[in-house]
Amino acid sequence: MSKAFSADISSRICKHMNDDHADAIVLYAKAFGGVTDARAAQMLSIDSQGMDLTAQVNGEAIPVRIQFDHLLADAEDAHQTLIAMVKQARVKAN
Repeated sequence: MSKAFSADISSRICKHMNDDHADAIVLYAKAFGGVTDARAAQMLSIDSQGMDLTAQVNGEAIPVRIQFDHLLADAEDAHQTLIAMVKQARVKAN
């Protein structure tokens, strides 16, 4: 894990996303992870290259790795990228 994404930063981002934006994580799994029948999802970790999720499909946990379209510089870049990705996912869903 790069200095920009320490285990503490990854944990903080994941906790926030899982606690406050669970619907966005499902959208990431569907739109960027190809798990179109995901009913729930959880963010396990995030690093400068991508994020690891687990998606629930028919009661089974499916691991999902989503690569970012660029290397993230820091936590603020992660924040802005995740916002942009959820907007893209919402467009794809409609």
